Amino acid sequence: MCGIAATFCYGEGRIGRGELVQARECMRARGPDASGYWESDDRRVGLAHRRLSIIDLSEQGAQPMADESRGVQVVYNGEIYNHQRLRKELEGKGYQFQSDTDTEVLLYLYAEHGRTFVERLRGMYAFALYDPVKRGLLMARDPYGIKPLYYADDGHTMRVASQVQALRKYDAVNTSMDPAGHVGFFLWGHVPEPHTLYQGIRALPAGHTCWVDQQNGPEAPRSFASVPGALQQAEAQPNGRPPRPALREALLDSVRHHLIADVDVGLFLSAGLDSATLTALASEVHDQVKTVTLGFEEFRGTHDDEVPGAERIAERYGTDHETVWVRQDDFAAAHNDFFAAMDQPTIDGANSYFVSRAAREAGLKVALSGVGGDELFGGYPSFSQIPRLVSTVGSVPGAATVGTGLRVVSEPVIKRMTSPKYAGLLEYGDDYAGGYLLRRGLYMPWELPDVLDPDLVEEGWAALQPLARLRQTADGISNEHLRVTALESCWYMRSQLLRDTDWASMARSLEVRTPLVDHHLLSQVAPLVAHHGLTKQDMARTPAEPLPEDLLDRPKSGFTVPVREWLLQDRPEYEDARGLRGWAQYVYNRHT
Repeated sequence: MCGIAATFCYGEGRIGRGELVQARECMRARGPDASGYWESDDRRVGLAHRRLSIIDLSEQGAQPMADESRGVQVVYNGEIYNHQRLRKELEGKGYQFQSDTDTEVLLYLYAEHGRTFVERLRGMYAFALYDPVKRGLLMARDPYGIKPLYYADDGHTMRVASQVQALRKYDAVNTSMDPAGHVGFFLWGHVPEPHTLYQGIRALPAGHTCWVDQQNGPEAPRSFASVPGALQQAEAQPNGRPPRPALREALLDSVRHHLIADVDVGLFLSAGLDSATLTALASEVHDQVKTVTLGFEEFRGTHDDEVPGAERIAERYGTDHETVWVRQDDFAAAHNDFFAAMDQPTIDGANSYFVSRAAREAGLKVALSGVGGDELFGGYPSFSQIPRLVSTVGSVPGAATVGTGLRVVSEPVIKRMTSPKYAGLLEYGDDYAGGYLLRRGLYMPWELPDVLDPDLVEEGWAALQPLARLRQTADGISNEHLRVTALESCWYMRSQLLRDTDWASMARSLEVRTPLVDHHLLSQVAPLVAHHGLTKQDMARTPAEPLPEDLLDRPKSGFTVPVREWLLQDRPEYEDARGLRGWAQYVYNRHT
C-alpha cells in the first residue's frame, strides 16, 4: 500500500518539484519504507511515490517504476490479486520481468492492451501512468473504489494524489468551499463522492479511468466497471449450480487471493459473522493466522462487547490472537493524531483507527477486514425496512405531495418527541432513493438550513442532486435485495466505510484488505443471492470447521465505538444533539 502523487502540465507551464515532493511527504505514513521521484526531461510531467513494501520487498519494487523499453512510467497504490496469473500470460507473450511486483504487471499489461487493460485487473488499486509516446497520463481506480484517487485540474495542469490533504499543498489548487461537499457531509455524515469540501478537488469515480494528454487536455472520466452493472448482470444470469458449494468455492477463492503477500497477513476479528467466517476460511488455507480484536472498556460485559465471542473464535481456529483494550483516555491521547489523519470529515473511523493501531503494534503490515458482508448478504436493517416502507407508502395515492404538506406541519412537533425522520415518511418513502435517504441520512434535507447557511444549502443541494443520483444507482435492478446492495455499496460503504478504513489504516502504515469487497467475488455471488436468496447465515456455514451455533444465532451488534460517550464526557455543549449529530458538528468545525 502506498501514497502516490503526480503533476501533468498539458498547457503552458512546468511542474514545481518542491510542491510535488511536499505533496508526497504529506503522505509519508502511507509509505514509510521508501520514497521515489521522477520527472520528464521537459519538466512537464512528474511522478512521486511513498512505498509500503508488501510484494517484492527488494529495491526492484521501487516506484515510480519504468518500462524501460517503452519509457512508460507508473506510480501505483494497492494490490492486484491476480497478478501472478497475468504475469504468466505476459511471459508467454515474451515479456521479461525484472521484479516480482504487481506494479511491473501493470506496465506490461498496458503495453499489451492499452487503456482497456484495467478490465483484466482483480484487486484494489489507484494509479497514474505516463505514456511518453502518446504524451498522456492515464489515471484509474478500482471498481468498488477501495483505494482513493483525487485530482485537481486548473485548466492547464492536472494534479493527482491519494489524499485530499496532499493536493491542498499546491498553491494553484482551488480550495474555496464546495457547497455540495459541505451539504453532503451533514446529509450523510461523510462527504459523498465525487465531491470534497473544496471546489477544485474531485475524486475520480470508482471503476473509472481518466486520460489527459498534451494535445487535447483531459477527457471526461470513463467507466469500465460498476457495482450496479454487475448486479444487473447477476439478475439476468441463470444460475443452476448448487448454491452453497458455489458460495464456499467463491469465498475460499477470494480469501486465498487476499492472503498473497511477502509479509505476514492477519485479520481484524470481532464476534460478527463476517470476520469469523473469514478467520475460519483463512485457517483452511494458511498455516498460522494472526488475529486482533479491539475491546472497549465502556462495553465490557455488555451486548456490545465483542471480546468474549472473538476470543472463542480465535481459540476454535487456533489463531495467534491478541486483544487490545481501548479506554476514553486513549481516545483523548490520540485526539490530535486522529484528526490529523482524517483526510475528509466523517462521523466514523475511530474503530478502524484503533484496530489498525493495534494490528501495527502487533507486528502486522497487512490485515483482512470483514467489511462488505452486510452489503452483499443483507446484514443491515435497510434490506427489510426500505422495501417494506416503499411497498407501504407507494400504495398511498399522492403520498409525496400529501407528505410534503404534512411534514411542514408536523416536523416542529415530531422533532421534540422522536426522530425528525418520521416527519418525512410519506414525502420520501415512496421509492428506494427516498427510503434510503431516510434510512442513512444524518440530517434530513429540511433540517440542513439549521446547521448551514440557507443559500449554501440551496446551492449545494442543487449540485449534489442526491435523490436523482440515488435513483440512478438503483435503476435497472429489479431484485429488492440487490437494489439495496447497490445503494449500500455505492454510498455508505464506498464513501464512509472504505474511505475511513483507508485513511485510518494508512495513518498506522497498515494495509487493509477486504475479501468480501471484491468485484470478481460479486460477479460470482450476486447471482446466487438473486436466484437462491442466500444470506449471511449461508455465508457463515461455508467453513469446513463450522462456526459455533450460538454465534450463528447472535443478533448483529456491529463494530461500534462509544464515540458519543467519549465526546460528551468533555464537551457538554453537544449533549443536546441527537445521536451522532454533535460529533458531526465537532468534526466539521475541526475541518473548516
